[in-house]
Amino acid sequence: MNADRDLEVLMARYQQGDFTAATALVDRVSPQLHRFFVLQMASRGDADDLLQETWLRIHQARHTYRAGEPVLPWFYAIARHIRVDHYRKVSRTKSREDGLADIPELPAAPSKDAAAEADLEALLAVLPESQREVVQMLKVQGMSLEEVARATSSSVGSVKQKAHRAYEKLRERLTRKGAAHG
Repeated sequence: MNADRDLEVLMARYQQGDFTAATALVDRVSPQLHRFFVLQMASRGDADDLLQETWLRIHQARHTYRAGEPVLPWFYAIARHIRVDHYRKVSRTKSREDGLADIPELPAAPSKDAAAEADLEALLAVLPESQREVVQMLKVQGMSLEEVARATSSSVGSVKQKAHRAYEKLRERLTRKGAAHG
């Protein structure tokens, strides 16, 4: 967990006004946070916007981080609140603007990583949002049960239950896919 300790040190330096540390945090954590948003959102553009909003909120709230505490759950809690706020805003806007046509986005040229990410997105899409979020934090981001519980404002038992149910659904889906192709 040396990498986690490095992030905590960078965050403490950032709180003290070291913007080199802030840049290092952004460089190291942004890919994880972006993946978190991409797996939850329908559009990469929305994920990009939410990532930017998350860093703005982190900057504004940096004084509330308690040194010595794990920093990743703190970041993910902020990201999760940003995502929920975005969902609420979109829901309100959609209800007011039902008559507008959706403008499709141009797809980016797929890469091997993009194809693998798309496969993961498709696989996780069958899960309810709360289970998808837990699986992503545990398995994609490599966070501990305690960190996920802190980031989602729930108990470790609740995280375990959501993960177990998600794994069962995924196992069932993969078994069906295997039987269909075999």
